[in-house]
Amino acid sequence: MFRNIASDGFVFSDPQSPGDISRDSKPGCIIAAPSFPADTPGIDEDYVFNWVRDGAITAMEVAKADLPTRPGGTVQTLNDYVQFADLCHSNAVPTKGHACFNIAGDARPWTEQNDGPALQSITILAAYDQLDLDTQKRAVELVNSNVAYLLDVYRDATTNLWEEHSGFSFFARAAQLRCFEEIQASTVVGIDKPVGLQPAIDWLRQALAGHWDGSKYVSMMADPGDGAQPSPQNPVVSGYDPNIDIVQSAVYGAVPVTDTKLLATAAQLRSQWEEGGIACYPVNKADREQFGIGPLFGRYPGDVYDGDTSHPVLGGHPWALSTCNVAELHYRLAAEIKSSRKVPLDDLSAPFFAQSGIDASTAPAAAAAALTATGDAMVRAVVYHSDNLELSEQFDGTSGFERSVHNLTWSYAAYLSAMRARAEAV
Repeated sequence: MFRNIASDGFVFSDPQSPGDISRDSKPGCIIAAPSFPADTPGIDEDYVFNWVRDGAITAMEVAKADLPTRPGGTVQTLNDYVQFADLCHSNAVPTKGHACFNIAGDARPWTEQNDGPALQSITILAAYDQLDLDTQKRAVELVNSNVAYLLDVYRDATTNLWEEHSGFSFFARAAQLRCFEEIQASTVVGIDKPVGLQPAIDWLRQALAGHWDGSKYVSMMADPGDGAQPSPQNPVVSGYDPNIDIVQSAVYGAVPVTDTKLLATAAQLRSQWEEGGIACYPVNKADREQFGIGPLFGRYPGDVYDGDTSHPVLGGHPWALSTCNVAELHYRLAAEIKSSRKVPLDDLSAPFFAQSGIDASTAPAAAAAALTATGDAMVRAVVYHSDNLELSEQFDGTSGFERSVHNLTWSYAAYLSAMRARAEAV
């Protein structure tokens, strides 16, 4: 993962720099991947850019890794991250929700995604004690600016994290809610707590509940466009649910892992990609029969993206990060059950627990152990299909070999996050 984080002595050059003009990275830039068309045959996407969301998710793992420190107890990678994030924020146009920047920190023509400032603020708060004094000051100013922006837009439609549709995003709302809750609880000196913070928290909790359609959480509700309330019966497009970003809303956002509606949605996610499911990956059947590992998870049933937008593949392929995120859900739920000694089993969550052999007669300790074993089987599939422990964006749904963009930073961050959660579970 560190190979994708620039420092003052580890520099990236933009492969798309015009002519003989070289554009080099600034310290703290976190590229999505070192993959671009001329480097990766069969791929037409350039990932040598800094996405706000991916950078925040990656820097969170740096903050949680207990890295060696400089004199004064600071971690230079985190100082660099905050300084680069602040540079991008100052260059963000047309809004402070701009999602993607080039490696020098300039805004790239892209979409506005209001999950990014929320996740960035969450990460900066987690990293604060590892920053030097000057960077701490910049960090506080950046977080305050992010929160002020989010308080203006949290009720609005936004582009979702898969960058495909605009509407009312469950994931963005979950990330914003977590951000506001952590700001409200923060003891960092200088962090503003505007009067609108608690009303925003209350509104977002209610809004998230409004994504339930009776059987699952809907990822993206369409904007009616006339001021009317969005409805889970009116998603942005068919074939988009169940969507993995609902699970990611628990991993990165404020949705509790004990929410039985979340677990009902997660059960449907697994069913659609296992044998007999509407979007079954043949590799999952082979892995289960030969090795007892898996399953691997994709994004959503109607996916067509495999790194080559000019040649879409109906059904898509499983993603390393999606699979690690679902494993983390199992680990975090196991830890909650061990702590509370209660299994959140009801009519909604029963199918999820049944996938791990858990029913009403299962003792909490046994349920936690079973959930951990389920997560382990998923992670083992990611490791087995990795290229000698290097992770691409996707695995081929039939052969299991890696495909799409190579060395995806988020894939590593998701694996590390899952392993942190596993340590709590066991």
